[in-house]
Amino acid sequence: MALFQSKNDKVTQVGIDLSQFRNEAALRDFFAGNLEELLGLRFLANEYRTTDGRIDTLAIDEVGTPVIIEYKWDENDAILPQGLSYMAWLKDNKRLYDLLVSDRLGKDIKVFWDIPRLILVAQRFDRRTLAAAGEAKNSVELIKYTPYDSGILHLETVYGSEKVRTVSETVAKLSSKGVKYSLDHHLNRVNEDVKQMFYALQAEILKWTNVDERIDQKVGITYRTTKSFVRFEFGKSYVNVLVRDPRYDHKIDPKGLLKDVSSFGWGYKGVAKLKSKEDVQDVLELVRASYESTL
Repeated sequence: MALFQSKNDKVTQVGIDLSQFRNEAALRDFFAGNLEELLGLRFLANEYRTTDGRIDTLAIDEVGTPVIIEYKWDENDAILPQGLSYMAWLKDNKRLYDLLVSDRLGKDIKVFWDIPRLILVAQRFDRRTLAAAGEAKNSVELIKYTPYDSGILHLETVYGSEKVRTVSETVAKLSSKGVKYSLDHHLNRVNEDVKQMFYALQAEILKWTNVDERIDQKVGITYRTTKSFVRFEFGKSYVNVLVRDPRYDHKIDPKGLLKDVSSFGWGYKGVAKLKSKEDVQDVLELVRASYESTL
């Protein structure tokens, strides 16, 4: 991706600076130290020992989903099988992860094991890795990083499981592992007005660039770029719309719909309760502002 710097109506191209990270360890430590800002995740551990190696980074997202992050300084087709191996180990050792969360973040943090996330970070991914990610049964995300001059870092999600999953494929069913959460699961207890309000917001959000939709989770429906920017939680006659910031400019929120919930702890810091179709456009502007803050 070409970046340009504008000054006095003249532009100069910003060059790539591969010296920002000396090696994978430097890349890992940089991400770990800035994980919430870069990926919207909460850091748990680096170099976490397993029976077959060490997981680069363990984290948890804003809805309590376990996250594994693996890094490659350049490109390496071993990154996906390595990550999947660690994911299999983590699923077999849930208690260790739960104890880590409790130890680092407190006993009040709930962990949801419905679909743990595997995030792979590299400068580039070959075709075999991209194709294999699409066949993986896990929630796999491929994020390309590009370091530029002047300390600029660009992140691009080149593959996310939710990008290729249609609503019809996320069916509600019971299995030995429990409930699979679908759109119907989230909307089956709401009235028709709430459904129509959500559908209107959903249609607009999915038009935006690099947006992933996560339906198959217990707590609600989430949309994200490299970071989550909104979550919808449903009541019978309303939708709670959670966004990243506790307040926005009066031009964005002229009705004062947003409530500051930052004191509730880590995660989304603002919530608007959508009950009327008249407020759909105003809520959409709040969501758009939250989305733009992740770009």
